Amino acid sequence: MAEKDFYEILGVSRNSSDADIKKAYRKLAVQYHPDKNPNDKSAEEKFKEISAAFDILKDPDKRAKYDQFGHDAFRAGQASSGVDPFDLFRDVFGGGGGGFGSIFDDFFGSPKGQSSEGSRGSDLRVSVSISLENAFTGVEKEIKYYRNSTCETCKGSGSSEGSSKKTCSTCRGAGQIASNQGFISIRRTCPSCNGAGVIIENPCSPCRGQGRVKKNDSVKVKIPKGIMDGMRLCSRGRGDAGPRNGPWGDLFVDVQVQSHELFERDQDDLYHDVFIPFTLATLGGEVETHTLDGKVTLRIPAGTPCNKTFRIRDKGMPNLQSSSRKGDLYVRTLIAVPKKLTREQRQKLVAFGKACGDEDIPEDSGIIDKARRFFEGDGE
Repeated sequence: MAEKDFYEILGVSRNSSDADIKKAYRKLAVQYHPDKNPNDKSAEEKFKEISAAFDILKDPDKRAKYDQFGHDAFRAGQASSGVDPFDLFRDVFGGGGGGFGSIFDDFFGSPKGQSSEGSRGSDLRVSVSISLENAFTGVEKEIKYYRNSTCETCKGSGSSEGSSKKTCSTCRGAGQIASNQGFISIRRTCPSCNGAGVIIENPCSPCRGQGRVKKNDSVKVKIPKGIMDGMRLCSRGRGDAGPRNGPWGDLFVDVQVQSHELFERDQDDLYHDVFIPFTLATLGGEVETHTLDGKVTLRIPAGTPCNKTFRIRDKGMPNLQSSSRKGDLYVRTLIAVPKKLTREQRQKLVAFGKACGDEDIPEDSGIIDKARRFFEGDGE
């Protein structure tokens, strides 16, 4: 099934300004907020959908990537990221198993112009998705992936038991041979030893003389609290094993922090909307509001308008660089106007309106509709 376009989800065009995108998100967030639609799974899913769309489009860099690549820009998977400066050419020309990539190596030689015997293994990259709660507390994740590991049969040597190695007579151990064509000196991988510089008289069967085989593996990675979406961790020596007991590559872990149904994050600060009855907004009082480590009581002054934002210190995200520092939580109040009233409630509200000077209010007026339009407006 095709994924929904983020602009379509928010109901805006692709050339919309940041302000228009934010305004559209706020309007939809008010409509589908879980506090306003308790036990409504459809509204809850819609809220998650618009939150995910806004999370991408509010960020200029993410938006640019989405405009260029669509949803594919945010699908991180496992890939080799090595340190070979010629990898780009091999990727473009399909190297590794013959074809143009092999021709490239034949003409320019292997990296650094040396034998591949004992060379470093490739770096690998995987992605892991965590919740905002995980980012708040820190978490340890087990990551399963596929990599080249040392062959257990030959212990990484590439040779069968009792077999020996000898220096390649063609390249004399260099792994490459050179030839001159006019003013140009061309180096290419030695065809006799395939760049290893040595010849194994009796190669190990399971690894075919490479000293490594593909295996499923896993590693536990500690993700620190306060980590942000898109950050990368490194697990040293957990990448591919090098050919014939060469050094191990590294494993890079791209961390994706999921959008939250209640909180919006900006660096270490969190933002949260809370619905309050219009009577509480008028008379003042207290209301409980969510944080990532429980609930706190928020004092609402009398006469609080819609879209009023309150700051609660040290209730945001932990700072990644300093465990003693935390961001703040910003709570925006939204006025919840009742959709239905009993006859007695309506009469009392009409009497209240007249007491406030609205003498021309008829008993069957749409005072609630008028209040709803006022309180549920965009606040601008």
